[in-house]
Amino acid sequence: MEKKKKVQPLKIPTAEELLEAGVHFGHLKRRWYPKMAPFIYTEKGGVHVFDLYKTREKLTEAAQFLRKVAIEGGVLFVGTKRQAQEVIAREAKRAGVFYLNKRWVGGLLTNFDSVKKNIEKMEDLSKKIKDKELSHYTKKEQLLAARELANLEGEIGGLRGMRALPRVLVLASAKGDEIASAEGRQLGVPVVGIIDTNADPSTVNYPIPGNDDATSSIGILIGTLADAVLAGKK
Repeated sequence: MEKKKKVQPLKIPTAEELLEAGVHFGHLKRRWYPKMAPFIYTEKGGVHVFDLYKTREKLTEAAQFLRKVAIEGGVLFVGTKRQAQEVIAREAKRAGVFYLNKRWVGGLLTNFDSVKKNIEKMEDLSKKIKDKELSHYTKKEQLLAARELANLEGEIGGLRGMRALPRVLVLASAKGDEIASAEGRQLGVPVVGIIDTNADPSTVNYPIPGNDDATSSIGILIGTLADAVLAGKK
């Protein structure tokens, strides 16, 4: 009888590591969203402070979910805030998933067929330029083609190879990327997202209470989720 493979436990940062990364910092008390009350530990100098043990608990739930669905593929990381852009691109590439880090393309989910045409156009143009298939074009036409490719890659370069709706969205900021969250909810796509004290946790399926304004905070949380995706793929 074949033995079942033992599932390795996910490595989740300790409360101390989350503290060191600045995950505990929320927003000013006057900007809070009341539904975030269960995740707030205290208030210091007018600023809310997260209960990092609850953050860790929610991060674990989200990571376990991602590990489970990652085997099917179709994970899309989204982070268009300046502080999240580099983290999202780096961690998505490391985990081998799709990503969007410049701006949310309106209708990406709700009008996917139209977006898919642009993805295919980008891939086709990239191949033609690489294979020098445009060498018979005038210099001006070649320049315009290269410029169009650069624009497409800047906007949707992280979606290369996407041919179907994602199975799950991972947001570096549920508040900052609320349009993405709304489209996900509309189509029944599960959403994992970092929720700061000024956001509504009910807008995502797997809320992770934490600071969505500091690169270090986003980095440790998104990095953990990327690790979960990699664990699922194995």
